[in-house]
Amino acid sequence: MSGSTLGGRAAVVGIGATAFTKDSGRSELALAAEAVRAALADAGLGPGDVDGMVTFTMDTSPEITVAQAAGIGELSFFSRVHYGGGAACATVQQAALAVAAGVAEVVVCYRAFNERSGRRFGAGAVRREPTAEGVALGWVMPFGLLTPASWVAMAARRYLHAYGLEPEVFGHVAVTARRHAAANPAAYFHRRPITLADHAASRWIAEPLRLLDCCQETDGGQALVVTSTERARTLRHPPAVITAAAQGAGRAQEQMTGFYRDGLTGLPETAVVARRLWADSGLRPSDIDVGILYDHFTPYVLMQLEEFGFCAPGEGGAFVASGALPLNTHGGQLGEAYLHGMNGIAEAVRQLRGTSVNQVPGTARVLVTAGTGVPTSGLILGADG
Repeated sequence: MSGSTLGGRAAVVGIGATAFTKDSGRSELALAAEAVRAALADAGLGPGDVDGMVTFTMDTSPEITVAQAAGIGELSFFSRVHYGGGAACATVQQAALAVAAGVAEVVVCYRAFNERSGRRFGAGAVRREPTAEGVALGWVMPFGLLTPASWVAMAARRYLHAYGLEPEVFGHVAVTARRHAAANPAAYFHRRPITLADHAASRWIAEPLRLLDCCQETDGGQALVVTSTERARTLRHPPAVITAAAQGAGRAQEQMTGFYRDGLTGLPETAVVARRLWADSGLRPSDIDVGILYDHFTPYVLMQLEEFGFCAPGEGGAFVASGALPLNTHGGQLGEAYLHGMNGIAEAVRQLRGTSVNQVPGTARVLVTAGTGVPTSGLILGADG
Protein backbone atom coordinates (compact mmCIF):
# COMPACT_ATOMS: atom_id res chain seq x y z
CA MET A 1 0.00 0.00 0.00
CA SER A 2 1.50 3.32 -1.01
CA GLY A 3 1.86 5.95 1.67
CA SER A 4 -0.31 9.04 1.70
CA THR A 5 1.21 12.47 1.12
CA LEU A 6 -1.53 14.11 3.20
CA GLY A 7 0.07 13.69 6.62
CA GLY A 8 1.30 16.86 8.26
CA ARG A 9 -0.16 19.27 5.73
CA ALA A 10 -3.26 20.33 7.68
CA ALA A 11 -4.26 20.76 11.31
CA VAL A 12 -7.30 21.22 13.53
CA VAL A 13 -7.10 24.75 14.90
CA GLY A 14 -10.52 25.37 16.43
CA ILE A 15 -13.09 23.40 18.41
CA GLY A 16 -16.50 24.53 19.57
CA ALA A 17 -19.66 22.97 20.93
CA THR A 18 -23.07 23.72 22.36
CA ALA A 19 -24.20 22.41 25.70
CA PHE A 20 -25.00 18.69 25.56
CA THR A 21 -28.60 18.15 26.68
CA LYS A 22 -31.63 15.89 26.30
CA ASP A 23 -34.13 18.56 25.22
CA SER A 24 -32.47 21.53 23.57
CA GLY A 25 -35.69 23.30 22.63
CA ARG A 26 -33.79 24.69 19.64
CA SER A 27 -33.53 23.82 15.96
CA GLU A 28 -30.66 21.73 14.70
CA LEU A 29 -29.66 24.69 12.51
CA ALA A 30 -29.36 26.92 15.58
CA LEU A 31 -27.21 24.30 17.31
CA ALA A 32 -24.97 23.96 14.25
CA ALA A 33 -24.51 27.71 13.89
CA GLU A 34 -23.63 28.11 17.57
CA ALA A 35 -21.04 25.32 17.40
CA VAL A 36 -19.50 26.76 14.23
CA ARG A 37 -19.23 30.26 15.69
CA ALA A 38 -17.68 28.83 18.87
CA ALA A 39 -15.10 26.84 16.90
CA LEU A 40 -14.11 29.88 14.85
CA ALA A 41 -13.78 32.01 17.97
CA ASP A 42 -11.61 29.31 19.55
CA ALA A 43 -9.33 29.42 16.50
CA GLY A 44 -9.19 33.21 16.50
CA LEU A 45 -10.79 33.30 13.06
CA GLY A 46 -13.96 34.93 11.78
CA PRO A 47 -16.77 33.79 9.47
CA GLY A 48 -15.11 35.67 6.61
CA ASP A 49 -12.07 33.38 6.81
CA VAL A 50 -14.08 30.24 6.01
CA ASP A 51 -14.34 28.95 2.45
CA GLY A 52 -15.18 25.27 3.03
CA MET A 53 -17.76 23.22 4.96
CA VAL A 54 -18.09 19.48 5.57
CA THR A 55 -20.82 17.51 7.37
CA PHE A 56 -22.70 14.19 7.35
CA THR A 57 -25.26 13.06 4.77
CA MET A 58 -27.68 12.50 7.66
CA ASP A 59 -27.47 16.15 8.72
CA THR A 60 -30.64 18.24 8.35
CA SER A 61 -28.67 21.50 8.13
CA PRO A 62 -26.92 21.79 4.74
CA GLU A 63 -23.54 23.42 4.37
CA ILE A 64 -24.86 26.52 2.61
CA THR A 65 -27.61 26.99 5.19
CA VAL A 66 -25.21 26.74 8.11
CA ALA A 67 -22.82 29.07 6.33
CA GLN A 68 -25.58 31.64 5.96
CA ALA A 69 -26.69 31.27 9.58
CA ALA A 70 -23.11 31.63 10.85
CA GLY A 71 -22.32 34.68 8.74
CA ILE A 72 -19.99 32.82 6.39
CA GLY A 73 -19.80 34.14 2.81
CA GLU A 74 -18.62 32.47 -0.36
CA LEU A 75 -17.69 28.78 -0.31
CA SER A 76 -15.24 27.13 -2.69
CA PHE A 77 -15.63 23.66 -1.16
CA PHE A 78 -18.54 21.78 0.44
CA SER A 79 -18.93 18.08 1.03
CA ARG A 80 -20.83 15.41 2.93
CA VAL A 81 -19.82 11.95 4.10
CA HIS A 82 -22.20 9.00 4.36
CA TYR A 83 -22.66 6.11 6.84
CA GLY A 84 -23.68 7.83 10.04
CA GLY A 85 -21.06 7.84 12.76
CA GLY A 86 -18.58 6.24 10.39
CA ALA A 87 -18.25 9.69 8.82
CA ALA A 88 -16.80 11.50 11.85
CA CYS A 89 -13.08 11.30 11.15
CA ALA A 90 -13.72 11.36 7.40
CA THR A 91 -15.10 14.91 7.68
CA VAL A 92 -11.68 16.00 8.91
CA GLN A 93 -10.00 13.95 6.19
CA GLN A 94 -12.15 15.70 3.56
CA ALA A 95 -11.23 19.08 5.02
CA ALA A 96 -7.53 18.20 5.08
CA LEU A 97 -7.65 16.97 1.49
CA ALA A 98 -9.27 20.22 0.38
CA VAL A 99 -6.68 22.31 2.22
CA ALA A 100 -3.75 20.22 0.96
CA ALA A 101 -5.02 20.47 -2.63
CA GLY A 102 -5.52 24.21 -2.40
CA VAL A 103 -9.26 23.93 -3.00
CA ALA A 104 -10.00 25.74 0.28
CA GLU A 105 -8.03 27.52 2.98
CA VAL A 106 -10.22 27.22 6.09
CA VAL A 107 -12.75 24.39 6.33
CA VAL A 108 -15.32 23.88 9.07
CA CYS A 109 -16.52 20.36 9.91
CA TYR A 110 -19.71 20.18 11.94
CA ARG A 111 -22.42 17.91 13.32
CA ALA A 112 -25.60 18.99 15.08
CA PHE A 113 -28.79 17.16 15.91
CA ASN A 114 -31.61 16.75 18.36
CA GLU A 115 -30.91 13.07 18.69
CA ARG A 116 -32.82 12.74 21.94
CA SER A 117 -35.73 15.11 21.50
CA GLY A 118 -35.97 14.71 17.72
CA ARG A 119 -35.04 11.78 15.51
CA ARG A 120 -33.74 9.03 17.76
CA PHE A 121 -31.19 6.93 15.90
CA GLY A 122 -31.39 4.29 18.60
CA ALA A 123 -34.95 3.56 17.54
CA GLY A 124 -33.57 1.79 14.50
CA ALA A 125 -35.40 1.25 11.24
CA VAL A 126 -38.00 3.88 10.45
CA ARG A 127 -40.22 4.58 7.49
CA ARG A 128 -37.93 5.48 4.62
CA GLU A 129 -37.66 5.56 0.87
CA PRO A 130 -36.38 2.26 -0.55
CA THR A 131 -32.64 2.23 -1.24
CA ALA A 132 -30.23 -0.41 -2.46
CA GLU A 133 -28.33 -0.38 0.83
CA GLY A 134 -31.58 -0.75 2.75
CA VAL A 135 -32.28 -4.10 1.14
CA ALA A 136 -29.95 -5.76 3.65
CA LEU A 137 -32.39 -4.91 6.46
CA GLY A 138 -34.96 -7.14 4.81
CA TRP A 139 -32.91 -10.16 5.78
CA VAL A 140 -32.87 -9.36 9.50
CA MET A 141 -35.92 -7.29 10.38
CA PRO A 142 -38.47 -10.11 10.05
CA PHE A 143 -36.57 -11.95 12.78
CA GLY A 144 -36.72 -9.07 15.27
CA LEU A 145 -33.40 -7.35 14.60
CA LEU A 146 -34.88 -3.87 14.44
CA THR A 147 -32.47 -1.58 16.30
CA PRO A 148 -28.72 -0.85 16.38
CA ALA A 149 -28.47 -2.57 19.77
CA SER A 150 -30.01 -5.74 18.36
CA TRP A 151 -27.68 -5.70 15.36
CA VAL A 152 -24.59 -5.28 17.53
CA ALA A 153 -25.85 -7.92 19.97
CA MET A 154 -25.41 -10.59 17.28
CA ALA A 155 -21.71 -9.83 16.95
CA ALA A 156 -21.30 -9.37 20.70
CA ARG A 157 -22.78 -12.81 21.40
CA ARG A 158 -20.46 -14.44 18.89
CA TYR A 159 -17.46 -12.60 20.36
CA LEU A 160 -18.23 -13.88 23.87
CA HIS A 161 -18.75 -17.43 22.62
CA ALA A 162 -15.57 -17.50 20.53
CA TYR A 163 -13.34 -16.35 23.39
CA GLY A 164 -15.12 -17.99 26.31
CA LEU A 165 -16.06 -14.69 27.94
CA GLU A 166 -19.04 -13.37 29.89
CA PRO A 167 -20.99 -10.12 29.25
CA GLU A 168 -19.33 -8.53 32.28
CA VAL A 169 -16.17 -8.08 30.20
CA PHE A 170 -17.89 -5.21 28.39
CA GLY A 171 -18.31 -3.40 31.69
CA HIS A 172 -14.70 -2.23 31.75
CA VAL A 173 -15.41 0.09 28.82
CA ALA A 174 -18.51 1.56 30.45
CA VAL A 175 -16.82 2.09 33.81
CA THR A 176 -13.81 3.78 32.20
CA ALA A 177 -15.99 6.15 30.17
CA ARG A 178 -18.15 7.10 33.12
CA ARG A 179 -15.13 7.66 35.36
CA HIS A 180 -13.81 10.22 32.90
CA ALA A 181 -17.26 11.74 32.35
CA ALA A 182 -17.64 12.21 36.10
CA ALA A 183 -14.76 14.70 36.04
CA ASN A 184 -15.94 16.50 32.89
CA PRO A 185 -18.35 19.42 33.51
CA ALA A 186 -19.48 19.29 29.87
CA ALA A 187 -20.52 15.65 30.15
CA TYR A 188 -24.13 14.66 30.65
CA PHE A 189 -22.99 12.16 33.28
CA HIS A 190 -20.78 14.65 35.14
CA ARG A 191 -20.27 13.51 38.74
CA ARG A 192 -22.02 10.20 38.04
CA PRO A 193 -19.43 7.41 37.85
CA ILE A 194 -20.48 3.77 37.82
CA THR A 195 -19.02 0.48 39.02
CA LEU A 196 -18.77 -2.92 37.42
CA ALA A 197 -21.61 -3.97 39.73
CA ASP A 198 -23.75 -1.12 38.37
CA HIS A 199 -23.04 -2.32 34.86
CA ALA A 200 -23.93 -5.91 35.68
CA ALA A 201 -27.16 -4.80 37.36
CA SER A 202 -28.39 -2.61 34.49
CA ARG A 203 -31.30 -3.98 32.50
CA TRP A 204 -30.96 -5.99 29.35
CA ILE A 205 -31.50 -4.13 26.08
CA ALA A 206 -30.64 -6.93 23.64
CA GLU A 207 -28.69 -9.75 25.23
CA PRO A 208 -25.76 -9.72 25.81
CA LEU A 209 -25.98 -5.89 25.79
CA ARG A 210 -27.18 -4.09 28.89
CA LEU A 211 -28.31 -0.50 29.21
CA LEU A 212 -24.83 0.61 30.27
CA ASP A 213 -23.32 -0.99 27.16
CA CYS A 214 -25.24 1.46 24.97
CA CYS A 215 -24.36 5.08 24.28
CA GLN A 216 -26.74 7.83 25.25
CA GLU A 217 -28.81 10.05 22.96
CA THR A 218 -27.94 13.74 22.87
CA ASP A 219 -29.13 17.11 21.63
CA GLY A 220 -26.20 19.31 20.67
CA GLY A 221 -23.63 20.44 18.16
CA GLN A 222 -19.89 20.19 17.65
CA ALA A 223 -17.67 21.92 15.11
CA LEU A 224 -14.00 21.76 14.15
CA VAL A 225 -11.87 24.15 12.08
CA VAL A 226 -9.16 22.82 9.74
CA THR A 227 -6.51 24.83 7.91
CA SER A 228 -2.96 24.38 6.65
CA THR A 229 -0.32 23.54 9.23
CA GLU A 230 1.63 26.60 8.13
CA ARG A 231 -1.29 28.93 8.81
CA ALA A 232 -2.15 27.04 11.98
CA ARG A 233 1.18 28.06 13.48
CA THR A 234 0.11 31.71 13.34
CA LEU A 235 -3.14 31.14 15.23
CA ARG A 236 -4.19 31.09 18.86
CA HIS A 237 -3.56 27.48 19.88
CA PRO A 238 -0.87 24.90 19.17
CA PRO A 239 -1.95 22.98 16.05
CA ALA A 240 -3.37 19.48 16.29
CA VAL A 241 -1.63 18.20 13.19
CA ILE A 242 -3.42 15.62 11.03
CA THR A 243 -0.65 13.03 10.96
CA ALA A 244 -2.75 10.45 9.11
CA ALA A 245 -6.37 10.05 8.03
CA ALA A 246 -8.17 7.11 6.47
CA GLN A 247 -11.51 5.63 5.51
CA GLY A 248 -12.33 1.94 5.36
CA ALA A 249 -15.00 -0.47 4.17
CA GLY A 250 -14.57 -4.22 4.29
CA ARG A 251 -15.58 -6.95 1.89
CA ALA A 252 -19.31 -7.72 2.04
CA GLN A 253 -19.74 -4.52 4.07
CA GLU A 254 -23.22 -3.56 5.24
CA GLN A 255 -24.48 -0.96 7.68
CA MET A 256 -24.39 -2.76 11.04
CA THR A 257 -25.89 -5.98 9.66
CA GLY A 258 -22.79 -7.62 8.19
CA PHE A 259 -23.68 -11.05 9.54
CA TYR A 260 -22.79 -12.95 6.37
CA ARG A 261 -19.11 -12.15 6.07
CA ASP A 262 -16.45 -14.42 7.50
CA GLY A 263 -16.55 -14.32 11.27
CA LEU A 264 -18.35 -11.95 13.61
CA THR A 265 -15.62 -11.43 16.18
CA GLY A 266 -13.87 -8.51 14.50
CA LEU A 267 -14.43 -5.35 12.50
CA PRO A 268 -12.99 -5.68 8.98
CA GLU A 269 -13.73 -2.04 8.16
CA THR A 270 -11.65 -0.99 11.18
CA ALA A 271 -8.83 -3.25 10.00
CA VAL A 272 -8.74 -1.35 6.69
CA VAL A 273 -8.45 1.96 8.54
CA ALA A 274 -5.85 0.60 10.96
CA ARG A 275 -3.56 -0.71 8.21
CA ARG A 276 -3.74 2.62 6.41
CA LEU A 277 -3.13 4.78 9.49
CA TRP A 278 -0.15 2.72 10.65
CA ALA A 279 1.35 2.61 7.14
CA ASP A 280 0.88 6.31 6.44
CA SER A 281 2.09 7.50 9.82
CA GLY A 282 4.92 5.05 10.35
CA LEU A 283 3.64 4.65 13.90
CA ARG A 284 2.55 1.60 15.87
CA PRO A 285 0.22 1.07 18.85
CA SER A 286 2.95 1.69 21.42
CA ASP A 287 3.42 5.20 20.01
CA ILE A 288 -0.14 6.27 20.84
CA ASP A 289 -0.60 8.26 24.04
CA VAL A 290 -4.42 8.46 24.13
CA GLY A 291 -7.14 6.50 22.37
CA ILE A 292 -10.48 8.11 21.50
CA LEU A 293 -12.43 5.10 20.27
CA TYR A 294 -15.99 5.31 19.00
CA ASP A 295 -18.13 3.84 21.77
CA HIS A 296 -21.69 3.56 20.55
CA PHE A 297 -21.66 0.04 22.01
CA THR A 298 -19.03 -1.35 24.37
CA PRO A 299 -18.22 -4.61 22.50
CA TYR A 300 -17.05 -2.67 19.46
CA VAL A 301 -14.51 -0.78 21.57
CA LEU A 302 -12.87 -4.08 22.48
CA MET A 303 -12.87 -5.19 18.85
CA GLN A 304 -11.34 -1.90 17.72
CA LEU A 305 -8.48 -2.25 20.18
CA GLU A 306 -7.85 -5.72 18.82
CA GLU A 307 -8.03 -4.67 15.16
CA PHE A 308 -5.56 -1.85 15.78
CA GLY A 309 -3.14 -4.27 17.42
CA PHE A 310 -3.16 -2.93 20.96
CA CYS A 311 -3.90 -6.45 22.17
CA ALA A 312 -4.67 -9.92 20.85
CA PRO A 313 -8.17 -11.01 19.74
CA GLY A 314 -10.38 -11.66 22.76
CA GLU A 315 -8.14 -9.66 25.09
CA GLY A 316 -9.74 -6.22 24.69
CA GLY A 317 -11.57 -6.35 28.01
CA ALA A 318 -8.45 -7.21 29.97
CA PHE A 319 -6.55 -4.51 28.10
CA VAL A 320 -9.08 -1.83 29.04
CA ALA A 321 -9.13 -3.06 32.63
CA SER A 322 -5.34 -2.75 32.78
CA GLY A 323 -5.46 0.98 32.00
CA ALA A 324 -2.50 0.58 29.64
CA LEU A 325 -4.01 3.11 27.20
CA PRO A 326 -5.86 6.21 28.43
CA LEU A 327 -9.23 5.75 26.75
CA ASN A 328 -12.03 8.22 25.94
CA THR A 329 -10.82 10.81 28.41
CA HIS A 330 -13.85 13.05 27.76
CA GLY A 331 -16.22 10.28 28.81
CA GLY A 332 -16.94 9.12 25.30
CA GLN A 333 -20.41 8.77 23.85
CA LEU A 334 -21.30 6.61 26.81
CA GLY A 335 -20.54 9.41 29.25
CA GLU A 336 -20.14 12.83 27.63
CA ALA A 337 -22.45 13.02 24.62
CA TYR A 338 -23.44 11.16 21.49
CA LEU A 339 -22.47 13.53 18.68
CA HIS A 340 -21.60 10.84 16.13
CA GLY A 341 -17.99 10.96 17.33
CA MET A 342 -17.29 14.62 16.60
CA ASN A 343 -16.91 15.42 20.29
CA GLY A 344 -14.22 12.77 20.47
CA ILE A 345 -12.14 14.56 17.86
CA ALA A 346 -12.46 17.72 19.94
CA GLU A 347 -11.16 15.82 22.97
CA ALA A 348 -8.15 14.65 20.97
CA VAL A 349 -7.39 18.31 20.21
CA ARG A 350 -7.68 19.22 23.89
CA GLN A 351 -5.29 16.43 24.86
CA LEU A 352 -2.72 17.75 22.40
CA ARG A 353 -3.21 21.30 23.71
CA GLY A 354 -2.88 20.10 27.30
CA THR A 355 -6.35 21.40 28.25
CA SER A 356 -8.39 18.23 28.82
CA VAL A 357 -10.13 17.88 32.19
CA ASN A 358 -8.56 14.42 32.28
CA GLN A 359 -5.23 15.46 30.82
CA VAL A 360 -2.67 12.77 30.08
CA PRO A 361 0.77 14.36 30.67
CA GLY A 362 3.00 14.62 27.62
CA THR A 363 0.36 13.66 25.07
CA ALA A 364 1.86 13.92 21.58
CA ARG A 365 -0.15 11.43 19.51
CA VAL A 366 -3.85 10.56 19.71
CA LEU A 367 -5.75 7.90 17.78
CA VAL A 368 -9.37 8.75 16.98
CA THR A 369 -11.86 6.35 15.42
CA ALA A 370 -15.34 6.70 13.97
CA GLY A 371 -18.47 4.53 13.96
CA THR A 372 -17.98 0.80 13.54
CA GLY A 373 -20.15 -1.88 12.02
CA VAL A 374 -20.47 0.58 9.13
CA PRO A 375 -17.96 1.96 6.62
CA THR A 376 -15.72 3.96 8.89
CA SER A 377 -12.78 6.32 9.26
CA GLY A 378 -9.95 7.23 11.60
CA LEU A 379 -7.34 9.83 12.42
CA ILE A 380 -4.00 10.12 14.10
CA LEU A 381 -3.57 13.65 15.43
CA GLY A 382 -0.20 14.81 16.63
CA ALA A 383 1.56 17.71 18.30
CA ASP A 384 3.41 20.06 15.98
CA GLY A 385 7.12 19.57 15.52
